[in-house]
Amino acid sequence: MEVNPNLSEKAQYDYALVLRATKESDQQAYAELMERYRDAIFHLCRKMVFNDDDADDLTIETFGKAFQRLKQYTPAFAFSTWLFKIASNHSIDFIRKKRIKALSLDKGFTTSDGDQMQIAVEDNSPDPFETLEKKQRVERMRLVVSKLKPRYRRLVELRYFEELSYDEIAKELDLPLGTVKAQLYRARDILASVMEGSKEHL
Repeated sequence: MEVNPNLSEKAQYDYALVLRATKESDQQAYAELMERYRDAIFHLCRKMVFNDDDADDLTIETFGKAFQRLKQYTPAFAFSTWLFKIASNHSIDFIRKKRIKALSLDKGFTTSDGDQMQIAVEDNSPDPFETLEKKQRVERMRLVVSKLKPRYRRLVELRYFEELSYDEIAKELDLPLGTVKAQLYRARDILASVMEGSKEHL
């Protein structure tokens, strides 16, 4: 696929990472894309929902959605523009569901590449995600899990990677059983976007 010559050097580097991720299943490329844009995506989500915890969760969920749809990205425009659009749409969905008062959606925002984007509240259903091979899906999930808040990360590792029961996790972490179940439920919610389109779920 021919790269848009108008793309900045940074955007062309991003596209090289996308190719490594999609064509070579290079998990380090996924990790680098996340590291390059995590802070910017967090700040966008934070401006929209006015809550650090929600913005942190939305950031992880945004990368989960983006990584599932990475093969749909084309270099007609910067990767950052595409990623910011996913983040804004996902945050809008969150705002709708929570019915919270957020920033005026017609203000728009500027991406790290200087592109001005408007936040349009529309009902755009995402294209069906391509089903990932089990190994790729597990590796992808491990990558995203590694970026979760510590309290969620350890719970997910114990439950799904070490396959401990709720009771065993409660003992291991010295937490009430109800707390373990509640936090695992939230962690599952955060990871749901990573598993969309696959036949197997958490």
